[in-house]
Amino acid sequence: MSQETIPPQDTALLIVDLQNDFVHPDGAYARGGQGAPAIAALPARLAPLARGLQASGGWVVSTQFTLVPGKGGEPIVSPHLLSLRPFLRKGDFQPGAWGHQLVDELQPADLLVEKVAYSAFYMTRLEWVLRKSGIRRLIVGGIVTNGGVASTVREAHVRDIDVTVLSDGCAAFSAEVHDTAIAALRPVCRVATIAEAMAELGAA
Repeated sequence: MSQETIPPQDTALLIVDLQNDFVHPDGAYARGGQGAPAIAALPARLAPLARGLQASGGWVVSTQFTLVPGKGGEPIVSPHLLSLRPFLRKGDFQPGAWGHQLVDELQPADLLVEKVAYSAFYMTRLEWVLRKSGIRRLIVGGIVTNGGVASTVREAHVRDIDVTVLSDGCAAFSAEVHDTAIAALRPVCRVATIAEAMAELGAA
């Protein structure tokens, strides 16, 4: 997916934040009335690519948005996030909890990385595990296109990691926001469809 040929064994599907608390009907965001059909459709859409890439010797890496429990177990929530999502409460996105986990349709991932902000690189071990695992190319899908996906893709770019974003493997809370975010990412990454990624990796 770049001018350099990078084999599937050195490629990872980076799944951004497709966790139960975000996506599942019993998760925190559904409880708060936050959701979108395009987001709900992503796990089934990405699953064939995930399984095909793993069968070809590649990787599935899942980022897990995390609300770190503080004193008394109350989650540490950034003020801006709390103002946007006042429904968040104790136990949501808690490490080890059901809501924190990757959705069943995309299990198992080969690597899990907890994150506390939009970018999966910010104050995490993501770059370290990618380098140590020999992963040189990322194919990125997940949520939301204008948030965690965009921030992560831009940081991969500045770290000289070959990165492709999946135009139909990401979603936002509106199609307009998604389309605008994808257009804005074109200068820093390749944009492809899931079908194109599978064909190029031989994972179809």
